[in-house]
Amino acid sequence: MSHTPPPPAELDSFDRKILEILSGEARISMTELATRVGLSKTPVLARVKRLEKDGIITGYRAQLSAARLGLDHVAFIELKLSDTREAALTAFNDAVRRLPEVEECHMIAGGFDYLIKVRTRDIRDYRRVLGDGISRLPHVASSSTYVAMEAVKDRDVSDWDA
Repeated sequence: MSHTPPPPAELDSFDRKILEILSGEARISMTELATRVGLSKTPVLARVKRLEKDGIITGYRAQLSAARLGLDHVAFIELKLSDTREAALTAFNDAVRRLPEVEECHMIAGGFDYLIKVRTRDIRDYRRVLGDGISRLPHVASSSTYVAMEAVKDRDVSDWDA
């Protein structure tokens, strides 16, 4: 069930500048964006629409403070599955996507099958998520938890040079 991702998009300096600005200021007006990019509003709007249509801009969102929301407990889990055939992987993937506390889940090539990032209120809440959610996912054989003490560097793709 694997698919080939589309090739990386061809972006010129105007596209890169638009992405840089929008990734930090998604609510900027098209007029202000055009001024800062150095083009008129119409071509900037056309470029933004093309970047959206091409799947480069996948959405707009507010960045929330995990600490202010009381969700600053982060744990990483190495997970091994008892079955790694395609049907088992699909069942696991579908189920893990439904756990709201799972912030990230990556299939890993190495000594375990998945690396999961979980964000909760505290260690008690994490224990609940582990017992009632993670350990009940399809085909889970074992897990190892690593609790983050501090986020030294935490960013998303919008912080990369486009």
